[in-house]
Amino acid sequence: MSPNPSDDTYIFEGPADAPEPARDNNPPQTISELAFALKRTLEDRFGHVRLRGEISKVNHHASGHVYLTLKDDKAAIDGVVWKGAVRGLGVRPETGLEVIVTGKITSYPARSSYQIVIESMEAAGAGALLAQLERLKGKLAAEGLFEVSRKKAIPLYPRTIGVITSPTGAVIRDILHRIAERWPCRVIVWPVVVQGEAASGQVANAIRGFDAMTPDGPIPRPDLLIVARGGGSVEDLWCFNDEGLARTVAAARIPIISAVGHETDTTLIDFVSDRRAPTPTGAAEIATPVLADLRFGLSDLERRLDRAGSRLLDDRRTRLRAVARGLPARPEELVAMAQQRLDHASSRLASGLRRNNDHHARRLTIVGVRLSPTLLHRATEQRAARLEGWAARLMAGLRAKAVADERRLNVVAGRLSPPLIQRPLDQRAARLDAAAHRLAQPLPLKVQQSADRLAALSRALASLDPKRPKPGFARIDDAAGRMVTRAADLTPGQSVTLTFPDGSKGARIDGGDGPPAPAPRAAAPKTRAAPVDQGSLF
Repeated sequence: MSPNPSDDTYIFEGPADAPEPARDNNPPQTISELAFALKRTLEDRFGHVRLRGEISKVNHHASGHVYLTLKDDKAAIDGVVWKGAVRGLGVRPETGLEVIVTGKITSYPARSSYQIVIESMEAAGAGALLAQLERLKGKLAAEGLFEVSRKKAIPLYPRTIGVITSPTGAVIRDILHRIAERWPCRVIVWPVVVQGEAASGQVANAIRGFDAMTPDGPIPRPDLLIVARGGGSVEDLWCFNDEGLARTVAAARIPIISAVGHETDTTLIDFVSDRRAPTPTGAAEIATPVLADLRFGLSDLERRLDRAGSRLLDDRRTRLRAVARGLPARPEELVAMAQQRLDHASSRLASGLRRNNDHHARRLTIVGVRLSPTLLHRATEQRAARLEGWAARLMAGLRAKAVADERRLNVVAGRLSPPLIQRPLDQRAARLDAAAHRLAQPLPLKVQQSADRLAALSRALASLDPKRPKPGFARIDDAAGRMVTRAADLTPGQSVTLTFPDGSKGARIDGGDGPPAPAPRAAAPKTRAAPVDQGSLF
């Protein structure tokens, strides 16, 4: 509406526009927005941290990730080591071990908790390392890996010796020089790093590589292996205390001499190897007897291995750089969050299945209580009523179909003619004649065989006919001609007929139980013995 300037009346021009809603300078956020904003803030502010603490609650998940907790006397923080970083750790995470870890702080939005993603881990001081070493020694000793009975004998006259050590430094030179002075045999050097995180893996791979060789291959399998390194601190020699390396040494088929450090230095592989040498030079002396020098041949072999190793490393380094250009700076972060959610969900799966099973069991109990015979009978009556309705509709349909079929039959019958009917009859008569002709040939033979069989059966029947007794037997008939089969059916004085195979004779039943007395003879010159009692025929 608009006001009129001349008076106080108003002219209405339609409804007024709705007022605009007031704007909010502080809009609410969702939980996900806040959680991921905190995650980005933590990762930007604490993208690289270095912590020292004691490990507790270690969980080596089936996916390959490691979940743990770092704590000190006042606080604790959860930590995770992704599968790709586990192999590069300086120490194996164990409960109670004091370590120094490097990584970044991030959060897990599903639980609103923060954690550290660990990229590297090392033991915090020599005391922690020695405590871990003692635990490993006790574990392997309990498995029998230190037993003297399982150690292999060192060959007295080796033809090939394998040396696993650094290709540079005094150790390899001392070993080669000593072997060349004492024994003219073949030496194969497998170059490895002997200090740092990668040292234990390279030494283990070298042992497995030597073990996989064959005696008659291009490079023969050594008769003996020497694992050597110069002296150093506990931290420098710690790679030779690796559990995986110790198990590889124990499982090797080739005898191994360990020569790590000086005489006072002791590592874990010294206990599982077949022989321990105080120094690398002492290992060469233990492995070889004193003979001639092979310095030039060994030097040539060493140069070839160095060149081949350099070419292989250069080629692998070039290919790795080419592949790395197409990957993000940290590829593992693409699936890290989803993998963590999957790990937590899989850990809750078993309890969820049990709860679901209990829930369905309770529902089944409740439904079972409500069931009664009345309900079951009611359902049966309803289904019977539906069945009767279907039967009625089915009968009506069948009657309608019969009427329709009858109509179609009448139409078809009207179209039929005698020639059409006679033609299949003639065809069937021809097939019948052909079958009769085929049967005419074997039929007389079949009839003759049947006649012979009938005659044989007739002879068998005649032999069993009671009207024609067999020799030695007789049939008894009463006066009416009925055959008598039991003695109880006969009465004293009854007339009977005895039928023998050659004729019939009349007889009368005297009623006695024994045989009749014989008639006296007219002239008997002397008395004869009484006949033997043969029993009564009747």
